Amino acid sequence: MRYDVSGSGFGNGGSDSGLGEEWGVRAARSRALAVLRVRGRALGAAILPAAVAVVLYAGEVTGHFTGTGWATARWTVTVLAVLVLLAAAAVALVVARARPAVTPTVELTETAAPDLHRLVRDLADRLDVPAPAAIALTPDCDSWLEDRSHRAHRQAGAAGSPVLVIGSPFLWWMRVAELRAVLAPVVAGTGPATDPDIAAARRFVRGLDAAAVVADGPGLGPLRRLGARGVGRVARLLLRACGTHAAEMERGVAAAGSERAQAVDRETRMVAQEQVGLAYAGWDRLLTRVALPAWRMGRWPSGLDAGVVSALTELSRRDRLAEGYSSRLGERPACDLLEEPGAVDEAASLLAARLFHGGPAEAGPDWAPVEWSRYPEEVVDRKWRADAARLHEVLDRLAAAGAPGAADAAGAPTLTRVLTHLATAPDGRPAQPPEPVRPVPAADGDDRTSPEDDSVPAVDEVRNPAADTLAAALSARVAREDAEREARVTAGAAGFSGPDGPWPLCPLVPPRTGRDLLADHVTALVCCAAVDTTGAAPGLDWLDGPALLVEGVRSTDLAPRVLALVEDGDPAPLRAWLATTGVRPEKPVRLL
Repeated sequence: MRYDVSGSGFGNGGSDSGLGEEWGVRAARSRALAVLRVRGRALGAAILPAAVAVVLYAGEVTGHFTGTGWATARWTVTVLAVLVLLAAAAVALVVARARPAVTPTVELTETAAPDLHRLVRDLADRLDVPAPAAIALTPDCDSWLEDRSHRAHRQAGAAGSPVLVIGSPFLWWMRVAELRAVLAPVVAGTGPATDPDIAAARRFVRGLDAAAVVADGPGLGPLRRLGARGVGRVARLLLRACGTHAAEMERGVAAAGSERAQAVDRETRMVAQEQVGLAYAGWDRLLTRVALPAWRMGRWPSGLDAGVVSALTELSRRDRLAEGYSSRLGERPACDLLEEPGAVDEAASLLAARLFHGGPAEAGPDWAPVEWSRYPEEVVDRKWRADAARLHEVLDRLAAAGAPGAADAAGAPTLTRVLTHLATAPDGRPAQPPEPVRPVPAADGDDRTSPEDDSVPAVDEVRNPAADTLAAALSARVAREDAEREARVTAGAAGFSGPDGPWPLCPLVPPRTGRDLLADHVTALVCCAAVDTTGAAPGLDWLDGPALLVEGVRSTDLAPRVLALVEDGDPAPLRAWLATTGVRPEKPVRLL
């Protein structure tokens, strides 16, 4: 269970470090008692029928409750009490035995990171709280404490304290002082773990969380799954009853921890918090624009954390902040606290691929690591050629099926073939781009457009039917390939399983429209033609991913010209770009 996010944390209620901290701990303990009262009321409701049955039997023994009616009541209440007690025992057993969800992490032993462990212990001593039981890394821009005291995870949390989970990008982007300032409020959260009321409330809520999803687990028969669903309903009912109190409890201990950590590196904390937001922006961009194309090609970058430094440096350069950031880059990076930063980065990069893409657990022929120096050749070039091959295969299928406008599709894999297809309407006439609108003043003074000049289509009007037909077929092809990949991952049991379902929980980017897919594939074909017929080369842009380098400079004016072809059926801008660059569209391209 995650106790907190980065920058917050928990304090220790047993010290006298300030009124705010004492107030936070008292509020948290009050909310913890409210959670435990919900548990007590549930237990009371479970034993209430048994208590009534005992009273009825006592009345029979003393001669107060005699007669046929009382006998019927005793038997009815007894049967009800037995059923309720059995159900309560089943719920209690499932809650006690349910395995709480644990975030997949890369464990950092003291041998692998002695300086980092020493830094965390020094922080705990300064804050007068117990040190975390262990340290682990996660491929996320966040840090928190995670309770692993359950018997399934007791080895990691043997000391009784929670485990400190640190976002791996922090270690590569932040300086040592910044990392210490960010971790201070989080480490302060080990204090409430020793409070019996707060610890008991957390165990109860964590057990309910795990019990609520037991029915979704594998290996359950129909009868057991039916019973697990009943237990899940009871667990969700109890969670709704105590959810507000649990959330307020965590806010209270977070406020106490933040107050306690104010004395640690006060001047550095503001700068460090700025770096947290910057690291998140760079990490998200790196995953969606750079790592995701590689994962889809069966390659996983083995240095994602080192890559985030390059991405953020490029971002600062583009935003004209390079001078300020270059000065802080001269300080000691936090990754120096690791004995082997490269090995840790590789492990975290593989874990990121599994979490966000569902890749296999180990490297193989179809799932191999790739260095950044090899990224343009092994990822960018292969991606372009795979997309170009898919585009031509779809054109071949449309031609074989006799689709309108696809009669010209049978031929060599050239760029001219695609240009001709997208610039041709279904009836064989060249697709005309929309004419500009000239406003015509009306009699009432409003600006209107004349009927003969109003060539701009409505929002839902199809301006290039050939592109729509090709985009629909291409979308179906990509959807089938994605479904096949997910089936292979599921069959190989490569993903994690969490409370919300198997990993990855959701894709990194929303599904693309058919036009977006078609534009990407046409762009890939143009890049392949440029590489094969000119001196262009595939490259890597740290913020935008695959890039085309023309004479060593990234080409930035290709996208709008491709969109003009796809959206309006106008090949003129793209043909002008091809002529200027020296690309020969009639030459066949090399496909993957």
